[in-house]
Formats: sequence, C-alpha cells, structure tokens
Amino acid sequence: MLGAIAGDIIGSPFEGPGRQIKTIDFELFCERSRFTDDTVLTVAVAHAILTGLDYASALRLYGRRYPNAGYGGTFHSWIHSVDSEPYNSWGNGSAMRVSPVARAFSTVADVLAEAERSARVTHNHAEGIKGAQATALAVFLARSGESKEGIRRQIVERFSYDLDRALDHIRPTYTFDVSCQGSVPESIIAFLESEDFESAVRNAISLGGDSDTMACIAGAIAEAFYGGVPEPITAEVRARLPQELVVVVEQFQCKYGR
Repeated sequence: MLGAIAGDIIGSPFEGPGRQIKTIDFELFCERSRFTDDTVLTVAVAHAILTGLDYASALRLYGRRYPNAGYGGTFHSWIHSVDSEPYNSWGNGSAMRVSPVARAFSTVADVLAEAERSARVTHNHAEGIKGAQATALAVFLARSGESKEGIRRQIVERFSYDLDRALDHIRPTYTFDVSCQGSVPESIIAFLESEDFESAVRNAISLGGDSDTMACIAGAIAEAFYGGVPEPITAEVRARLPQELVVVVEQFQCKYGR
C-alpha cells in the first residue's frame, strides 16, 4: 500500500500535458511532489476494509474530504451525487486504488472477487474490472513469493495482457492513456523489468504516460515483491501526507503487514 502511495507522489510532477518524461533519470522528490487522487482513494479502500464500510461510501467520504486531489471529471461528479450507481468506466482509477485488497485477502479467488467489488462501484465496465483484478493479482502473487516469470504467466493467462513487450520498445511511441487496457499492462511491465523498488517506479514514469497512476501500480507490485519501500523514500512520503492518511496506512500495516 505504501508502495502505491510512494509511486503516486513520485510520479505526480510528471502527470499532465507537457510534463511527461521519457527517461529514468530524474529527481525522485521535488517541490511539486504531492499526493493525488491515487493516494486518497487507495487509503479510502484501506479504510473500507478496516472498518467494514462499503466501498462506495468510503470513496465518497475521502473524495469529499480531499476535493482537490485531481479526480477525473466523471468521478468528481459521482463523489458529490446522491446516486451511487456506477458509470461504466474503463479508466485506470479502479487499478490505482486496489492494492490494499491484495494485502487483506489470502487466496487468489478472494483477491479477485474483492478486487471486482472494489472496482464495480464506479468502474463496472469489463476493462475497469479486469484492470483492478490484474493489478491486485500481481500484488498478491508478488507478496506470496511468486517469481516474476510466474507473475507474468498468470496475468497473461487470466487477462490476456501482452506482457512480452520491452520498455525500450514501448517508450518511444507510448502516449498518455488513462484506460486500464492502455496503462495497466505497461505498469506491470515496468515492474517486471525492475531491479528494486525505486527502479520499478522510475521505469513506469519513464514511459511518459499517466505517470502518477502508472508509478502507483508499479510501486504497489514492487513493494510486495521486494519486501517494502526503502526508508529514505518512506520518510519523504510520510512528510507529504496529512496525519489522517498516515494513521490509516499505519493501522492497515499493523493489521495486514507491509
């Protein structure tokens, strides 16, 4: 979970038109490094799991508490509406917030079912559900000791994502893409080509896409695979979070592990 938040914050300066980069060489933290909707909604999912609050209510609760976190227009309207119906989204918002599910549930079947539940309250399009499930499964397999090749194989078999591409081949022509189908596979590849937590995040950002969300996804998988987030990065992340969010992260880690 902290890996997802770290990826979000590190990727935040490079998110948006004209800010994307195509290199792994950049300063990890700067004045513009901040948490965004990826962090807020990841914490909301963790809060729902900890308290038993339904996902829709938790997402609305945190979305309203942090109204300027950079939500997409449709999700922003959903937060403030009285109608709780999902809006058939295939966007990567379902994948960016799902990592706590992979920590809190203990079987593949349960992780996939809960990932669908967490997605479906907004992202009930098949691709939105698929992106959340693929991300959650990758995190679950990583924390369970599965090899990178095993993670690759299972994601491909279950979701038919093309994970045989190399970052060097993707990077030159890749552009900003907020769809699950256009960003989740690339985020997983960023992890698969990494050597440690930091390189996974750098890889994701270097593609020049939806940088904070892709680093959030890659960071969540990398944290699980490499056994945590390096302490210097953790310290920078904590310093940029409101205490309310830190408390939820700590409570979740205490109950479900890092």
